[in-house]
Parts: sequence; structure tokens; C-alpha cells
Amino acid sequence: MLRVRRTLGPDVVVTDRRGYLIDVTPDGLDAHRFASLVRQGADAASGGESGRAAALLGEALGLWRGDPLGDLPAERFRDVVPALCEQRLAAQELWADAVIRCGRPADALPQLRRLTERHPLRERFWAQRMLALYRSGRQGEALECYREVARLLAEELGIDPGDELRTLHRRMLTGAPEIAAPPSGTGSPPAAPAKASPPTGNLPAETTSFIGRARELAETRRLLRASRLVTLTGVGGVGKTRLALRTAGQVAPVFPDGAWLADLAALTDPTLVERAVAGSLGLRDQSVRSTVDALTDHLRGRRLLLVLDNCEHLVDAVAELVPRLLCAAPGLRVLATSRERLGVPGEHVFLVSGLPLHGDEDGGTCEAVRLLIDRAAACAAPLRAGERDAAAAADLCRRLDGIPLAIELAAVRLTSLTVGEIAERLADRFRLLAAPRAPAGDRYRRTLRGVMDLSYSLCTPGERLLWTRLSVFAGSFDLAAAEAVCADDGIERADVLDLLTGLIHKSVVFADGDGGTVRYRLLETIREYGLDRLRADAGDTAFRFRHSDHFRALAARAAADWCSPREAEWLDRLRTELPNLRAALSFCLAHPGRARTGADIAVDLTRTRSWFFSATLGEARHWLETLSAGAGLREEAVPALVMKTFVACVQGDRSAAETFLDRCRSAAPHAPTPVAYVEGVHGLLARSDPACIGRLARVRAEFRAAGRTGDAHMATMFWAIAAAFLGDRTTAVDACGTYVAEADGSGAEWARTWARWCTGLTEFLHGDPGRALMPLCGALVRQRAMDDRWGPAWVMEVLAWTVGGLGHHDHAARLLGAAHHQRRVTGAALAGLEPLHVLHARTTSRVREHLGSPAYTEAWRQGAESADGTALSLGIAHEVFQRTAAGRGPVA
Repeated sequence: MLRVRRTLGPDVVVTDRRGYLIDVTPDGLDAHRFASLVRQGADAASGGESGRAAALLGEALGLWRGDPLGDLPAERFRDVVPALCEQRLAAQELWADAVIRCGRPADALPQLRRLTERHPLRERFWAQRMLALYRSGRQGEALECYREVARLLAEELGIDPGDELRTLHRRMLTGAPEIAAPPSGTGSPPAAPAKASPPTGNLPAETTSFIGRARELAETRRLLRASRLVTLTGVGGVGKTRLALRTAGQVAPVFPDGAWLADLAALTDPTLVERAVAGSLGLRDQSVRSTVDALTDHLRGRRLLLVLDNCEHLVDAVAELVPRLLCAAPGLRVLATSRERLGVPGEHVFLVSGLPLHGDEDGGTCEAVRLLIDRAAACAAPLRAGERDAAAAADLCRRLDGIPLAIELAAVRLTSLTVGEIAERLADRFRLLAAPRAPAGDRYRRTLRGVMDLSYSLCTPGERLLWTRLSVFAGSFDLAAAEAVCADDGIERADVLDLLTGLIHKSVVFADGDGGTVRYRLLETIREYGLDRLRADAGDTAFRFRHSDHFRALAARAAADWCSPREAEWLDRLRTELPNLRAALSFCLAHPGRARTGADIAVDLTRTRSWFFSATLGEARHWLETLSAGAGLREEAVPALVMKTFVACVQGDRSAAETFLDRCRSAAPHAPTPVAYVEGVHGLLARSDPACIGRLARVRAEFRAAGRTGDAHMATMFWAIAAAFLGDRTTAVDACGTYVAEADGSGAEWARTWARWCTGLTEFLHGDPGRALMPLCGALVRQRAMDDRWGPAWVMEVLAWTVGGLGHHDHAARLLGAAHHQRRVTGAALAGLEPLHVLHARTTSRVREHLGSPAYTEAWRQGAESADGTALSLGIAHEVFQRTAAGRGPVA
């Protein structure tokens, strides 16, 4: 009760003579507030106050945060929950009506689209969506909506649409005036002005639907309230202009003198910027004054918003003009769009990214796919969400970086190609994604190559050179990598940072400073353009050589620093660099003479256990096998041979491990200690041979004598595991103690998690199973914190053995299910890991026998289907530990 009182407040939880009472006023409950706001909204709508009704109903719906009473037992509220859901749907109907009636049909469309997807048989939502589309000037889509709902009702229920839908459809076909958009302001008309007002802006009407961007619109409005100069930057085609115009239209009522657009796209002479702005404002000055003076006089005393669109090729001229205008006109606010920031005092920059590639929190279709669907329908090539090619559409949008221009151009191609066929042809995206009849003067903005060409032309020679060289990177990269790969031959190392900063300011490179080190990336479209340029200059091979050499050196440093306090840092770094490492490996595999470099990278990544940490052992084996193919038994081929033998052993692939091990033995004169190491691991995992204990102990000593700290640590770990599974108690405890001491002394975080796992295993097999719980939980908690994707499967497995050994059979079955689910991520075959398989089978048999097959199967299924196997395992272990510590046995 103390925690409840702290959570709800002392004035809410009160004490009376019967106990505790929750004393809440009617307005204190969201359900009551919701009902009250809905009543007020309905009354306002009945009184013709559509604007006020929309606001009240929007506030009411904003109180919802998901399904009602979702955190309470559903069976207790079977009557309440449906009633609340129906009230919400009724409120959504009222809200949509109010928004449409007050002249904002486009604002209702996103919500109505989601509602018709979730409640496809509720005809009222379809009628509202049709009307909203019709009044937004999208009559074709409104009629398509009717065809869609008619087909749906026929297929699902075998009925025709109701009277409301049929009547609305007939009126749309005849263009009935009663369904036309009402005059602006209907619902809450303002007082008539005393005299005619002059035009308050020149913003163009939208000719296509506006999809998504709710977050960006809100942020741009916020920035305009906080700053007098806001610049929207981003790669060409990302939608800066549409976002600026939509924002300007939303905030225009705040500016008594209107919102005005000055489009500078066609302007090539920077000396004419002032005249272009003056012309856009309707200023016709015939005096001998300079244009700037005329502009400042015109704007002084006015409150207006000036949208300066497409400033990137005139940045210097615009940057000179804007501060002068802002200083002269306190009521002026400027919203600029440019691929490059203006760089003037007081400027607030907002980076516009591609459309989101993931659905909203309610599970709706992502904005990028919605745009593709909308534009495809406009091209008479309808692609509907939920069809079998929805995944292909999402993948296409992802490969186009969510850039609206690229998506719109892809939609045009849907008249002659499928989504999958377009995706297959994206290697030549700049030819493919070109508007077939783009005007010659509009080429720079209506073809993907034209957009990139313009960005390239705006860069300095050094920036262009760096752009093309950076295209050899896959994923992201850091400054050190850019300097190592791209410097020299025309770029001084000391200049890389400045050139990189210039590319960031021009929206060619994007910086991410969320981690400890800033990382940079190019969108895939920008990278492909750079690669095309690099190939044209015959430079791609040379810089891919440098790229693979850099990442070979990186992997070698990680392997040399393995099992040190920087171990976790290296594991995280290598996971981040995995796209670049893969690109380097692919290049080495395809290019003659680079197989040795690729094999070195694959071997060092295996030595650092990076493949394990990321649960990509299958990929490790692929690279080790393909890059060492045909290398024979030469000395330089032995490390790859040893590592692929080791990986096959750990995967439980006995047949392959035996084959590889035979080749290793033939190569033993070249590397006796590494070969002995994999023989020891094979003896443990494939054969449960006790002789492996002594072999691994000797290998450990040899590695230590050779100064190979990381390799020695791995030998120590497998020696301790072998002693636990196959040795007596004294040997197991001694080996485990040595391993724990080394792991703790190394400061290596991942090594420590395995030392805790080994401690738990040793306690389970040779000591008190109850004392195994804490080290196992400690290992699991640390592995979760590190985002380790390999270790948790094996901790959960040993926890299942331990909990089963303590008699908690129902919990053990859940843990076995959770471990199975996690093990599928690793790809390891438990049947090929002999000592683990024996204990797994023993535990499974004992638990099934105690529970019976039906109960075991159900408990195992619960564990396997758990959304968070780690949390489930820790919760079970905590409960068992408490019962064991209190001397209480398993729950009956």
C-alpha cells in the first residue's frame, strides 16, 4: 500500500474506518474526462461549431494510450472493454465529421485510412474517408475507395454497400453541390471584415496528397516559434519544399500579412536574388533606390512569413540578404530550404530525413510505403497495403532510403514493372528512376541523377573527390577510417575533416554522434552515385584495396587486444563495423590475389569471438571456407583451417569438424599448438573424451608462453569447461577457480560472463545446485547489458538443468523452451555438442516424467514463445533462489 500511495499520491489513497479508499474526483479519471469531452464536442457539433467540436473531440481521443484496461485480466472485464472500444469508435466518427466540416478534410485522411484498415466492415468510416478525399480534390481516389469497400463487403458478407455509401457515391458521380467543399471557415465563421483585404500570400495550392511528416511539421512549427530564421536541409528530393509549404500553410493565419513563397530554383545569377524575392512579394518599385532598400522598406512594420525555396546554389547571396531583412523587419520570419545551411547568426537548422521505413506504433503502414501506394494509384497502377507484395514494397522503399522523389519516380515505373522487378534493377537506379517526360529545365529536380548531379556540382573539387572515395564504405565509418582510406592522391590527411564537414553541410554526408565517437554515413543513393563517379575515373579498385587493408588492420588490432579491459569495446566496435568488414571480405573474395587479406580478416574476427557475440557463426564459416579454398596446406592457410575447424566444432557439425580436423593434423608441423587446441575442443564437444582436459591444459601453457593472451584465455575457458563436464570435483573446482581469476584479472567483460557461467556449471555438477543460480544470473544480466546474442542461450540451458535438479519442474520446462528459442538464433546444433546434449536429454526426460507430456509441452511452449526469454529466466531464477534460501521446496 505504501508503494500504491507513493504512485497515486497521498490525497488519492486515503484511510477510513473500513481500510483504504481510493478517493478520485470525476475529472481525475481519464474515462470520465473522455466521456465529458465527447459530450461537449457533440454539443458543439450540433450547434454548428465544427472547429471547437474538432478540438474537443481531438483532446478526448488524445487521452487514449492503447487498448483499454490492457494491463488487467481480460476475463474480468469482458463487458466493459467492448463498451469502451465502441465509445472510442463513436468519438472517432464524430471527430472526423467535425474536421471535414470545418474545412480540413486532408487532416482527417491519415486517421480514416487507419480506421478503414482496422475496421473494414464499418461503413461509416469508409463514407467519411470518401468525403474527405473528395473534398481534398482527390475525386478519383474517393471513387476507388467505394469500389474497394463494395468489393470487400461482397467478398466478406455477400452484401452491397448501405444507403449512405450508395448515395454518397451517386452524388460524387453527378458532382452534386451539396457534397462540395464548404467555403473556408464554415463552422465558426469570423466576423466580416470592414473592407476588402489585400492578398495575404502566394503559397501555391497542393496538387498531390501530402503523406505523413506529422513529427517534422510539429518540429518545424516549434522552430518557427522559437527562431526568426529556420533552414530545412537535406538531400535533394527528400521533400524539403513540400514540408516547408505545408508548414507555411499551417502557420499562415498567425501572420497578418501572410505567407509568401520565393522559389529560387530557376535563378542562376546571384546578383538577382533581391529582385526575385521582391517580385515574389509583389513589390514593384520604380524608384532609384536599391532593391534591398525597397525590400526593407516594404517589410518594415509587416508581420509575414517568407519562404525561400531552393537556396543551395545561391547560398552566399541568400546568406547576405536574409540578415539584412531580419534586422530591418522585426515582424519577419524566414523559412528557407537548402541542401546546404546558410551559416548566418540566429539560423536554426532542421535536417529533413527520408520518410519513415517502419510502421507507426499502432501497426499501420509506414509513411514511405503509403506514399508509394498513393502515387501508384495516381498512375493507374494501384498497389494496396496488405497484399502479398507489401514486403517487397517496404524493401523497395528502404533501398530508396525513403526519399520521396525516388519513391514517386518508382511509382511511375509501376505502370510497366512490378515492385520486385524495379528492385532488381536498382543497380542502375539513375537510369531507371527518371521521369519519362521531365522538362529539360527541370531535369535537376525531376530525375534522380539530375538531383545528384546538382548536389555534386555544388561541391568544391576536394569535396567531390572525398564524396567519390567515401562511397567504398558500407554502412557507417569514423573519421580515422575516412582519413586512412581517402587521404593522399589529391587530399591531404589534415584536410579530410574540413572536407567532411563541408559534405555534411551540403547534406551529402550525415553525422551520428549518439555513441562515444561520431560516425558518418552516406545514403545508399548518394553512395551509388559516388561509386559511379569513382568507377568512371577508374579509381574504385585502388580505394577498395585501401578499404580492405584498413579493415584488415582493424581486425588484427582487435585480435591482439583480445581478453583485455577493452574487450567489450572491441566487440561493440566490430559489430558496428560489420557492414564494412563484409564489404572488405566480399571484395577480397572476388578480386584475384586478395584471398589472403580476406582470410586474415575472417581469422582475426573469429579469434576475437566477434562472430559469436553477433550470433553470426554461419557467416564466419562461410568466409573461412570460401577464402581458404584451394589454399592447400601451406603455412599461411593453417590459421583459417584451424578457425573453421573450431567453428564447426562449436556449431555441433561433427562430420565437417572431423573432415577439417584431419586436414589440421596434416598441417600440424606448421602450427602444433593451434592444432592441439582444436583437437582439445573437438575432444570435449564431439566425443566427451576426458583426455581433452590434459591436452587443453598443455595448450593453455604453450599459448601463455608464446604471449598469445587471447588464445590462452580461450584455452583456459575450454579447459575449465572440460574439467566441469568430464573431470572429478577437485579438477573441476581448481580449473574453474583458475579461469575465474584470469577472467577477473583481465578486466575483460565478456570473459567475465563466461567465467560466471562456468562457475554455475561447476556448482551444478560438483557442488550445490542452489549456489549455481546467482553466478548464472550474473552472467545473464551482464550478457543482456552487452547485447550478447550468443551467450544467453547457454546460460538459460544450464539454468534449466539447475532448476530441474532443484525439483522445480514446471519452471525447468519453461527454461528449456526459452533456451531452445534463443539457441535458434545461434544456429548451433545441440545434438552435436555431446556433453551438453547428454545433460539436456537427462533434464528433459526427468521434467517430462514429473509433469506428464501435456503439461510439459504447454510449459515448454510458454517459454519458447516468451517475448523476453532473458526476463523470464531471471524471474524464474529469482523465485527459485528465494524459495531455496528460505528452505521451501518447489511449488506443488
